[in-house]
Amino acid sequence: MMLRVLSVALLCAFPAPSLAEGPAKDGFVEASGTQFTLNGRPFFITGVNIHYLTYASPQEVILALDDAVALGANVVRLFLQPVIGSLDGRIPTIWDWRSEASSYDLGVNGNYLLSWDAQADKMAINDGANGIQKVDFVIAEAAKRELKLVIGFLDFWSYTGGSQQMRAWYGSSSEDEFFFSDPRPKQDYVTWVDFVVNRVNPLTGLAYRDDPTIMAWELMNEGYAKPEALRLSWTAEMSAHIKSIDPNHLVSSGHANVLERLSDLTIPTLDFGTWHGYPLYYDLSVQDFDTLIGEFCEMAALADKPVLLEEFGYARSNPDMLQAYGMWLDTLARNPDCAGWMIWRLASRQDDGQYPVDEYDQFDIRNDGSPLWTLVQAAASRGAWRVEPSTIGSLRDDDRRARR
Repeated sequence: MMLRVLSVALLCAFPAPSLAEGPAKDGFVEASGTQFTLNGRPFFITGVNIHYLTYASPQEVILALDDAVALGANVVRLFLQPVIGSLDGRIPTIWDWRSEASSYDLGVNGNYLLSWDAQADKMAINDGANGIQKVDFVIAEAAKRELKLVIGFLDFWSYTGGSQQMRAWYGSSSEDEFFFSDPRPKQDYVTWVDFVVNRVNPLTGLAYRDDPTIMAWELMNEGYAKPEALRLSWTAEMSAHIKSIDPNHLVSSGHANVLERLSDLTIPTLDFGTWHGYPLYYDLSVQDFDTLIGEFCEMAALADKPVLLEEFGYARSNPDMLQAYGMWLDTLARNPDCAGWMIWRLASRQDDGQYPVDEYDQFDIRNDGSPLWTLVQAAASRGAWRVEPSTIGSLRDDDRRARR
């Protein structure tokens, strides 16, 4: 009954679009004030994170992207991984890259993007079928489905290597400073960025920098550099470099930004802000988190940039889970200064034909007809049609007057 009430509320709040309007023509997503736009029309993000796309099997990629479409998502977020030590073992891999687990559970099946070449004593980029060609495939398949991609160049965490593996190449044990300050990993990062941005995808014929399927680049998933001054300086330096070689795409930090309260939003070469919301990690109630959503969207208005809630989750074991998602999605859609949301995380059937078992955080959303799937699907199908261009200003003014 609760699901029916929430779904009906969402349906009433966001009426279905007129068929005469049709889908927007393909183009580059842009930022305009607190909103994203596509071909001059508002583009409210209703998205998903899929963490395993860059090392999944082709069938798993297809299933996951098809599920994203079935949900009504318009954007998929991923980050480029895995990163390993040297293939000869002289430089150790600091995580279990030989695991035979499923893709969802970080079994990468021998796929990797970056490694250490012990003979040449430098970073090596894998341009083979078990390397960047996996990313080529994801981009091409997303384009077929008219999905946009937010792509992070790297992950901070060591789950599949990330920046932690790259600092380990140099024998460093500093998890939050060395990678961002030492000139060697900084140059490795720039080399990687240059390679990715200039990569020509043989499946599409487009250089990544020229491909409108990519909505935005993110510097890193949750790059927790310390001290904060180092994080901000590294973010400013690397975002400026990306903008200098790719004027087509939006750039953001990919940082969680909750404790930092979007401190990187004022950096001129960041086009939008990101934050990651897990209320129980911050000891927040469902209502507290709803209030926080409004505060972050107000920060967007002050900076005149979009702010995207690009990760959020609330465990299925919470008895008020459906009410929480219904409240938050409604708040995000109603506030004209909110730019959208991306749920953590979409999980699809693996090669064994089964959905993965999500026992740890219980954040998964699946195409299983569950109450959560139905609720998010209802929100996604209407969020992208939230407002027409001519009404953005008046809605924003009305909303601000109402909050006074």
